[in-house]
Amino acid sequence: MRTEQVLEERKAIDAAVEGMTLVDVLNRNADRFAAQAAVYWKEGGSRQSMNWTEYRDTVSDIAAGLLSLGVGQSDFVGIQAGNRPEHVLADIGTVFAGATPVTLYSTLATPQIAYIAGHCEAKVAILENLEYMKRWEAAKPDLPALQYVVLMEGAENYETVDWVLSWADFVARGKQHLADNPDSVNRSSGAVTTDDLATLIYTSGTTGTPKGVMISHRNVVWTTECTARSVDLPEHPRFVSYLPLAHIGERMASHYMGLWTAGSVHYVPDLSMVAEAVQEARPQVFFAVPRVWEKFQAGLMARLEAEPNERRRKLALGAIDNAVDVVKAEHAGRSVGLGAKIKNALFDRLVFSKIRSGLGMDDLTIAISAAAPVAPELLMFFQALGLPVYELYGMTESSGPGITNVPGANKIGSVGRGMPGVEVAIAEDDEIMMRGGLVTAGYYKNPEATAESYTEDGWLMTGDLGKMDEDGYVTIIGRKKEIIVTAAGKNIAPAGLENLVKQHPLISQACVVGDGRNYLTLIIALDAEMAPQWTERNGMTFTDLATFAASGEVKAEIDRVVEEANAQVARVEQAKKWIVVGDDWTPESGELTPSLKLKRRVVLEKYASQIEAMYAA
Repeated sequence: MRTEQVLEERKAIDAAVEGMTLVDVLNRNADRFAAQAAVYWKEGGSRQSMNWTEYRDTVSDIAAGLLSLGVGQSDFVGIQAGNRPEHVLADIGTVFAGATPVTLYSTLATPQIAYIAGHCEAKVAILENLEYMKRWEAAKPDLPALQYVVLMEGAENYETVDWVLSWADFVARGKQHLADNPDSVNRSSGAVTTDDLATLIYTSGTTGTPKGVMISHRNVVWTTECTARSVDLPEHPRFVSYLPLAHIGERMASHYMGLWTAGSVHYVPDLSMVAEAVQEARPQVFFAVPRVWEKFQAGLMARLEAEPNERRRKLALGAIDNAVDVVKAEHAGRSVGLGAKIKNALFDRLVFSKIRSGLGMDDLTIAISAAAPVAPELLMFFQALGLPVYELYGMTESSGPGITNVPGANKIGSVGRGMPGVEVAIAEDDEIMMRGGLVTAGYYKNPEATAESYTEDGWLMTGDLGKMDEDGYVTIIGRKKEIIVTAAGKNIAPAGLENLVKQHPLISQACVVGDGRNYLTLIIALDAEMAPQWTERNGMTFTDLATFAASGEVKAEIDRVVEEANAQVARVEQAKKWIVVGDDWTPESGELTPSLKLKRRVVLEKYASQIEAMYAA
């Protein structure tokens, strides 16, 4: 796309969002769509909802409650809770009080909470339950700015503690403050400007200390308008929110886009419940990290392969094989035979329509995969089902998105082209650069890190390496800091082999090792959810993951997978040796970030002795 066209798009977006803040967005929704549902959630097994009038009224009560606790302009409020309405209500309530909300990942331990809350000097913390409270209570001696904690659940255990409030008492306090000071929230929210912070997002810290990315109101409304111009969204779309709201991907994809489009967001408190929630909510927009798409695929294939009716099983599996072949041929630019096309159209009516309906994705307008590299074969699988998943690239520092594939402009294997109004360039060393209204101002209280990532003329240096083709599509090569340099001086991006290996449903994660070594090796972790299903299908008995990982049958299967993956990469990129570990890698155990990205440093430290053994022979 020509630079002139990008600048024209940027000018149009600038005009559309001029002077707007999240306060304006919520007020618009409540004024224009008062009775329309804004959020849904489950309570006692029953589906509940809240309309935009109720949403704004509750936000006003929360804002008043915060004002009564002394929170005001330039203050920060920490939030640690799952995906539930109170979380986002507290978030926007903080904004209406003139302060800045900071959501913390639920997996953070006390020292990490102490660092983040101390760094932003959080004045109030709003927590979901006693599990979080224990960590904050332990951190409180190191947090002199922290004055109050509001507990959504379990406050009765702190009835004699004057700095702890229940959610109900907090909201009631806000109502009383509003009764006594009717204009207080109007004054605080009316003073919010486009340059004020809408949130402070602390990076999940794959390589070191988390940095607080400053995301302004202008960043948020500019990015939501940019996103809305990228795809043809339905009016008031339905979203499902289930990934951590501390991650900019989920925050932008459901919370902020839900506000901007006056859509309805269905909140899911646990990732394990997402499949059921999708079936009920039937979202029109769905965002997921690659691991979630992998689990959808694995679960679907497991159900189909377990179908007791042989005719139905063969029909479904044959239909998928045929459709995948068609997609692969189209992707490679090969002609597709008329017979295959006719069969595919027939299978879509007989098989795929039922699969889409069973998944709850029959009304899906746009499905996105982001936050980590995704295997092209996985995207082709979903496209074969009539559920195209579009790969998007961005980062916290770009308010979430930046480059994406979209309907009508989708090149599998790339992450797409720059979004409307976003300039994209490749530096001399292959680093991807972005510029536009979604680029944030930098890192809170960290001018040195800001200077490293942001240029004076507005470019964000992403830290990712890429190539751009003649049509503007960007392909990710790897992460600058994760490039492996072998003893022979070869620069290797580990993601290529890792993604190929992870396509197998039994494999949860893979970590390539080889920095400064003569050859590459591989550490493989298995999927604890899929392992029992795999054992059953293969006539084995599952006891525990460690025993399963050590079995000869599993070793043979993994050997086959790695050898097939090796055959698809250059010789220098192949793993010469590999091990299968019996541990379940999770954010809680430390090998993954809360957004399910690999913490390479943690893995290398944890398995140092096993790694040395692979190189000792």
